[in-house]
Order: sequence, then structure tokens, then C-alpha cells
Amino acid sequence: MYAIIEDSGTQYRVEQGQTLDIDVRDAPPGTSVTFNRVLLVADEKGVRVGRPVLDGAKVTAEVLGPLAGPKIEIVKVRRRKSSRRHTGHRQKYLRVRVTAIEA
Repeated sequence: MYAIIEDSGTQYRVEQGQTLDIDVRDAPPGTSVTFNRVLLVADEKGVRVGRPVLDGAKVTAEVLGPLAGPKIEIVKVRRRKSSRRHTGHRQKYLRVRVTAIEA
């Protein structure tokens, strides 16, 4: 059984027990998060597609904790000017484990 959910403008294909990195939100580790925007559910009964979302379907997940993604380095160089700028960024994520898919 799997589902396709939408969170913060991003679509994820999830199965029960799968870990997932979503955009950061205020949720302490050990709590649960519910995703109500379920676009598709596939199980032994068949595939159900929402228009645009399925009514009554939800995916619950347990919060494992925050983490930071890979470092992205930004280098801007202006040629022949001796001008350089070097910055970096690490996107913050929240790791969750899918516990239930309810259709």
C-alpha cells in the first residue's frame, strides 16, 4: 500500500514504515504529524485518485527529529575586479517516519 501526499508544495510517494525528510515545522521529537492532502492511494482494492484530494484520507507520521541538508556553496566572482563573495546555506528539514495510511 502506498500513497502520494502533498506537503508545502512538494509531492511525496510514501509507504508505511518509510522515513521522509520534509520542510521544517515546529514539532518536537516523538509527536505525530498528520498529512491531510492525500492525492492518491493504491492498495489491494485498487488505485483511488483524488480530484484534487481524497476526502477522508490521511497519512500519519511520527517525528524523529530535525536535521540539516547538504551544504550548498554560493560563489560569485566578478572577473578582472578582484571581487569575490563566498556564502553557504544548509536547508533545515524534519525527519518523520510514516506510521499509518488511512483511506
